[in-house]
Amino acid sequence: MVKAQASIAALADSKPHYPILDGLRGVAALTVVCFHVFEAFATSHVDQRINHGYLAVDFFFILSGFVVGYAYDDRWNTMTIGDFIKRRFIRLHPMVVMGALIGAGMFYFQGCDAWDVSKVSITGLLSATILNALLIPATPDVEIRGVGEMYPLNGPSWSLFFEYIGNILYAFYLRKLSTTALARVVLLAGCGLAAFAIWGPLGDICVGFSLTEENMIGGSLRLLFSFPAGLLLSRLFRPVPVKGAFWIGSLAIVSVSAMPRIGGSDILWQNGIYDALCVVLIFPALVYLGASGKAMDKVATRFCTFLGDISYPLYMVHYPFIYLYYAWVKNKHLTFEQSLPGAAGLVVGSVLLAYVCLKRYDEPVRTFLMKRLLRAKQ
Repeated sequence: MVKAQASIAALADSKPHYPILDGLRGVAALTVVCFHVFEAFATSHVDQRINHGYLAVDFFFILSGFVVGYAYDDRWNTMTIGDFIKRRFIRLHPMVVMGALIGAGMFYFQGCDAWDVSKVSITGLLSATILNALLIPATPDVEIRGVGEMYPLNGPSWSLFFEYIGNILYAFYLRKLSTTALARVVLLAGCGLAAFAIWGPLGDICVGFSLTEENMIGGSLRLLFSFPAGLLLSRLFRPVPVKGAFWIGSLAIVSVSAMPRIGGSDILWQNGIYDALCVVLIFPALVYLGASGKAMDKVATRFCTFLGDISYPLYMVHYPFIYLYYAWVKNKHLTFEQSLPGAAGLVVGSVLLAYVCLKRYDEPVRTFLMKRLLRAKQ
């Protein structure tokens, strides 16, 4: 066990972690799970509870850009693009595969009126599993669930598709930009994202999960602002003394996510302004706050570390159970109160499964891949 932990440390995407940022990432992941639970009772984005939980993805993108910049900007004199891509693949892809496998294993138990799983052949399911595991988007003619997702076995994989694009852009282009040039990229992308949110067809930025035009434009804008904004923040960051940063940041993330829809379906632009302000102003400030905050006592630090450790596995394993929960609610015509034990079990069970996957699968696989793919660097 000690040897495995040392190997993971050697893999280090990073220098020492910011424990408060780890904790905030975990809090954001939990809000995503709760947001998805309430999808079973929503008729549209307008009446969705934990209404703005989708904004956690933008927080993840900003945080990812910040961590990548912090970890790698000063290593390019000894690291090749190939080394960087391998490291990011090792960090990200094992859980992409696990999410696809869990989604495939549960697929035939998720039948409901919204998607008839009985019509999907074993061959079709196998093809979908391979596509999802390789992070290849499913086109509408091969999308087996029939609701238009890029990854019908594990919907949240769409953000990993964009995450990979962000890392590739960083390796080939963004890292070479001066700070001034990077700031221009962030400004232009921020204007584009705000325009899409305010004047776009939806009045929000809950997009990126499908191959439709609006999803690809919106998803690209979400990445093109947030990831470079995190990179820029890592270059400009100078810590300031902050007390209670974890609790302030956690409260802010939960509050932002739980905010009801603003303006309704008749005044879409009002909600668009809210989304734009959250992503362009509030989330960068929260990353700055979390990076500035000092580690707390040992118990609190361990709690933040735990949240950070499970955040990515939790994000990648919970959604197959959301499909199952959705089907159960719809087939039984349940209210939220009637389904509350199932919802609570889903959240707790997803956290437990995430931890098991982390310790029994993700960390050992990353250690194995590190030894094989980065042997010359150790």
